Amino acid sequence: MFRDVYTGVASTRKRAVNENILLKLQALELRPKSHLALSRDVFIFSYCARGMAFVDIAFLQKSDISDGVLCYVRRKTGQYLTVRIEPCMARIIKKYAAETAGSPYVFPFLRSLHPSVAYKQYQTALGYYNRVLKKLTACLGLLHPLSSYTARHTWATTARNHNVPISVISAGMGHSSERTTQIYLASLDNSVIDKANSMLLKSLNSYEG
Repeated sequence: MFRDVYTGVASTRKRAVNENILLKLQALELRPKSHLALSRDVFIFSYCARGMAFVDIAFLQKSDISDGVLCYVRRKTGQYLTVRIEPCMARIIKKYAAETAGSPYVFPFLRSLHPSVAYKQYQTALGYYNRVLKKLTACLGLLHPLSSYTARHTWATTARNHNVPISVISAGMGHSSERTTQIYLASLDNSVIDKANSMLLKSLNSYEG
């Protein structure tokens, strides 16, 4: 169902945007607590979290965050990932802390902990998220619409453009489509991935808006 796996440069270029677009999106003046602002923030968060899929963002719980590290299991593959929380991620998490004060979730998409109910709420949120991203596309004057996949593909493409090794990109995104590759990547030190992510997020981390 979730066809968001990065399988090569050719398949992601159609969905990826460049870093200038990310900075323009980050700097958009949007009404606080609006759907536009939430969707923008989640898109940026997805990119900053190494292309974290929307389904994993929607189900992300506060208990998944500890000592500056975000730990979660990819719902698509069941792979356990840890991501160091960068400043651009921390700002967004803090921004929605008050709104989700009574909820176990980090972002205000789900209300129930019951699996089937929560999944239906996720499906509704995903559809609405993509519709709002189309509005943000218009705000940015882009020819191709942003979608829930775009941030993920953009992280992969940007990483490659910065000469980050494919093995680091694959590990960072939690890919598991090739068994041999995954056996090789399993031994990769997560600090290498975090260092690569910090390099990619340098301009977004320095934003003071």
